[in-house]
Amino acid sequence: MVQLIVGNKGKGKTKQLLDKVNSEVKNITGTIAYLDKSTKHMYELNNKVRLIDVSQFMIENASEFLGFICGVISQDHDLQQMYFDSFLKISCLEGADITDTVAKLEKISEAMGVDFILSVSQDESELPEAVKKNIIISL
Repeated sequence: MVQLIVGNKGKGKTKQLLDKVNSEVKNITGTIAYLDKSTKHMYELNNKVRLIDVSQFMIENASEFLGFICGVISQDHDLQQMYFDSFLKISCLEGADITDTVAKLEKISEAMGVDFILSVSQDESELPEAVKKNIIISL
């Protein structure tokens, strides 16, 4: 499953994402990974959540990002959820159409049993129709 938290920059998406991950970690049997563009939110995350600073891995496009995600999943067979803060930035999709990448994440989710929760810095009205069904919070 792929879920989106959407809204323009500064609307509070990261807070919503952090609240969601910190409440889910208490109920989940597997592991959780939180991907971000820095380690800024390290102390706001429950210590059971694995924080990955994507900026350290020289990802240059959405295909490399998806390969990176598959690599993370392959290393942790208990991985149940992945949270992507600043999704457009960490996946190199700023100013681009996210439809194909979200569709591929849905396929990965189905095949591997990992749920993805994405923070997307765009207003709901600016998103492609194909991904609007995935929105859980619009700010």
